[in-house]
Amino acid sequence: MDLVTLDFETFYSKEYSLSKLTTEEYIRDYRFEAIGVAIKINDGKAEWFANYSGAIKHHLAEVDWGNTILIAHNAMFDAAILSWRYGVKPKIIADTLSMSRAIDGVNAKHSLKFCSERYGIGEKGTEVLNALGKQLRDFSEQELHRYGRYCINDVDLTFKLFCIYAKRFNAEELEVVSTTMKMFTEPVLELNVPMLEQHLDSVVSEKEKLMRAAKSNSEVLQSNPKFAECLKSLGVEPPTKISPRTNKTTFAFSKSDKGMTELLEHPNLAVQTLVAARIGVKSTLEETRTQRLLGIAKRAGVLPVPLRYYAAHTGRWGGSDKLNMQNLPSRGSNTIKQSILAPDGYVLIDADSSQIEARTLAWLSGQYDLVNAFANDEDVYKIMASQIYGKPQEEITKNERFVGKSVILGSGYGMGHEKFKNQLAGFNVDIDAEEAKNIIAIYRKTYDHIPALWRQANRCLNALHRNQSCQLGKHPKAIRLDEGGFYLPNGMLLTYPQLALDQEDNYSYISRNSRTKIYGGKVIENVCQALARCIISWQMVKIVQKYKIALTVHDSLVCVVKEEEVQEAQEFIETIMRTSPVWAKGLPLDCESGVGKSYGECG
Repeated sequence: MDLVTLDFETFYSKEYSLSKLTTEEYIRDYRFEAIGVAIKINDGKAEWFANYSGAIKHHLAEVDWGNTILIAHNAMFDAAILSWRYGVKPKIIADTLSMSRAIDGVNAKHSLKFCSERYGIGEKGTEVLNALGKQLRDFSEQELHRYGRYCINDVDLTFKLFCIYAKRFNAEELEVVSTTMKMFTEPVLELNVPMLEQHLDSVVSEKEKLMRAAKSNSEVLQSNPKFAECLKSLGVEPPTKISPRTNKTTFAFSKSDKGMTELLEHPNLAVQTLVAARIGVKSTLEETRTQRLLGIAKRAGVLPVPLRYYAAHTGRWGGSDKLNMQNLPSRGSNTIKQSILAPDGYVLIDADSSQIEARTLAWLSGQYDLVNAFANDEDVYKIMASQIYGKPQEEITKNERFVGKSVILGSGYGMGHEKFKNQLAGFNVDIDAEEAKNIIAIYRKTYDHIPALWRQANRCLNALHRNQSCQLGKHPKAIRLDEGGFYLPNGMLLTYPQLALDQEDNYSYISRNSRTKIYGGKVIENVCQALARCIISWQMVKIVQKYKIALTVHDSLVCVVKEEEVQEAQEFIETIMRTSPVWAKGLPLDCESGVGKSYGECG
């Protein structure tokens, strides 16, 4: 396939820019104007085409896009312009910004300027600053020539970056990048406007009631310990961080702390509202998300799904463009999910990997009795509950099974009894501290290979700190530690930048410009999430060859299929999602899938 590197230059002003609007809003706005485009075919000379007399459309038509890999930096922008404004859909989309996140790490700066400086391939110009407020007709010939040279330089830098990054990207992972981009640039999901409007009215009314209640108790909001206890009463473990001043663990309750921003997206509206009141945010996530979806629906009807490839150092996707589709409510009201629809003649299939992290953990640790239980479709939750309550599986009650489920899914990464107790409280299951302590002890004794894996991970941290190699788990083809970090099956590296050991023998590393505590159980959580992501992305590449993937959320894939093909498609998708990659031989996978006209009907 041909490589086509491309960069658009577009009109922007103080009021109309990507700093003021989302990418979707900007491109679909009536003020949008393409000033020109620079195009480079393979390693040939890049050319600039000012958009006089529809020149861009003419030159784009000369490319065989069905046999092309598009290369762009921030391809979500350029590929969306190609698709939404010119009807152009490349075979593959390679986004060097996304590739930078995977290779340079999520803590690095990923603009074209910083990427170019990091690799010493040239300097990005500043001519775009002179284009503020100028439409094509406002440029002199000399100004447009300089703008063209600036754009050509961007294209050349982007191509050089791609050549560097491509050495670390296999074809499969490049397809993952492309599929992620196409969820946004080639949207198919539709939105139910009346349902969203009604939901917005309901959310605003409920939020105002909760906010009044939260603000009425200012003593709780202003006291760290009391606010922490209030979160615990709602089943939420208070976020913590390492204080840069004392180097000790403290509450992470400031507006900029990651833990607090994540709680603003909590599925429980009461938690959202409490946190919003604490940090002075006027609107809850549910309200702003509903408003944003309504805006999208009224502009174009279809929903571009903006996802950040490699948003976390484990490789997981994250929300983007001020719309976090990774965090739609899974409990309680799912009106937003109900409002997301398949187009006419199609349905949605939501296929979710069952217990993928718990299965991966058992397999990696060599806890083969648990692996075999998964493989034989045994009720592992009842097995665990049977051990906890000391009675046969057939006598286990629904509530007891739920406790067993909570242990299997929540205790595999070293969770202590206090956190476990609080977690159960969030589901209205009350146990005392002694019972919680006993349950955790039984889990660790029953599946003793898992705590042994945590201890092995601690030894890996020691080795990583000394730039040594170390074995982790029973499957070296899945994960290995060498100098620099943990090598993953997709060719990427799981790292802990600036790993440091304090005077109390606790490790921490730099994550998003702050020190984050790391220990054996947390390493295993990161590793299992990274391996689960590798599995999901491998399955994604297989499925996308036959069916459109419109969305991925954690361990699930949402596909759009024709109504008359639903049975065949569901069987195919489930087969793929029950298949392990070669490197994960012996790892038993399973999935659950649902079919519906709306996303909410699939669950």
